[in-house]
Amino acid sequence: MKVLARLKKLNISMSPHNFELWYVYYARQNDDVVSAIDSSLKEGADITYDLCVDLHEKYLSDVKNNDLVRQAGDKISDKLSLVSGMVKDAKESTQQYGESLSGANSSIADTNDVNELKKILSEVTRDTQRMIEQNKLLENELDESSSEMEILQRDLESIRKEAMTDGLTAISNRKAFDDKIDYIRRRSEEEGQIFTLLMIDIDHFKSFNDTYGHQVGDQVLRLVAKTLTDGIKGKDFAARYGGEEFAIILPESNSVAGEIVGNALREAVAKKEVINRNSGDKLGRITMSVGVAQYEAAESVESIIGRADKALYKAKETGRNKVVIAE
Repeated sequence: MKVLARLKKLNISMSPHNFELWYVYYARQNDDVVSAIDSSLKEGADITYDLCVDLHEKYLSDVKNNDLVRQAGDKISDKLSLVSGMVKDAKESTQQYGESLSGANSSIADTNDVNELKKILSEVTRDTQRMIEQNKLLENELDESSSEMEILQRDLESIRKEAMTDGLTAISNRKAFDDKIDYIRRRSEEEGQIFTLLMIDIDHFKSFNDTYGHQVGDQVLRLVAKTLTDGIKGKDFAARYGGEEFAIILPESNSVAGEIVGNALREAVAKKEVINRNSGDKLGRITMSVGVAQYEAAESVESIIGRADKALYKAKETGRNKVVIAE
């Protein structure tokens, strides 16, 4: 009830992420969430939808995935322990069986008594049957374990993909972007290659969001994300950087190519009209500003992002709906 009352008081939509954030806050389940919200309340800051999204993305987005990974790891560990134990038992049984056969061989060589031979062969047959049964159990367990491992592998791959995907727009998230640009920078430095980074921001998104509501704002974010992914190809990489800001990495491309791609994407977005899915009303068109920066030798990730951001701000300060190349 506290969660519902708080969201209603703040006039924030009842999304799963918002509910989870405030439930965690009131249940005191995550110290970082409690500290962040308490600090915002103490400072008198507005608790907005965007702030809730940012807090959830920062502190809670990986919690479920981490739990699932840990659970999968526990299952794998248990299964390996079980199989290891069975293999050890099988090894001991094999050794005992070998000793039994050796003893039987010696006994057969030392006797001519038919009844004694029958007794020895009976014991060998019994030991052989026991060995066959144990090997069959091990074989079945290995088959079952192999199937379970395949399922766990698919689950872990799904978890990994989910951890790298933005829940709202279904494109790569900030974590995936950080990993990708670090990899591209290292590879470019090692191979003497270049790459270009585009930082993209939706113009007047806050006003649009405030005017038509967060559901329409989310619709806009999804529309832009799809336009970006549809507009790139090959090794190009698009991600949601945060809020209404996106990023695109163009491997082995210079700033001229970046400008061309940026303008193509900007024009593609500008052609799309936003329609309220609930009412069918046409809400107008949106535009984007783009900052472009080409990687320079031995440049850090922070540096190229900073230069692209600076170009982006310049595009917004000089009229918006344009592409600016970093100096």
